[in-house]
Amino acid sequence: MTPENENFTLYKLIVLYMLSKVSFPLTKAQVSDFVLEKEYTGFLTLQQAFAELQEADLISSGTLRNRTYLEITEEGRKTLAFFGNRIHHGIRDDVDHYLKEHKIRLRDEVSVRATYHKSASGAYVAELAVMEEHAPLVSLSLTVPVEEMAAAVCDNWQEKHREVYRCLTDLLF
Repeated sequence: MTPENENFTLYKLIVLYMLSKVSFPLTKAQVSDFVLEKEYTGFLTLQQAFAELQEADLISSGTLRNRTYLEITEEGRKTLAFFGNRIHHGIRDDVDHYLKEHKIRLRDEVSVRATYHKSASGAYVAELAVMEEHAPLVSLSLTVPVEEMAAAVCDNWQEKHREVYRCLTDLLF
């Protein structure tokens, strides 16, 4: 294996390792922030690594309102178990430290979901949720007359979901 191939394999293993260490999906942006901040590789190479991991079914991805969520698959876990020893302990330590330091922020960023779509009636439906361990903690649908309002609802949900949840629980319990 050439040094370039070895390095590229390492980048893919770093992604798998990061995804294996959390119990929730990470966004491409979150993984990219870490890898690029540590200067392990460049943006384009990392995008190629994401694509090859997905093509090989080592990670799965889903997109929601301009965010791509990544999760390791069972096949990815097996691959990591087999080849994970190729990740230098210093890199593992970097990943572990980063995840420990930022875990709450990372989880909060991906647990709050908001998207909207146009309904058959022509109105827009904002679908809002807070996820916990792949299950909705709270899920709301709000119908509004125009797309701008739906986008605003989604943006505001990101900032005010805790307040809304607290209000709902106070009123209903």
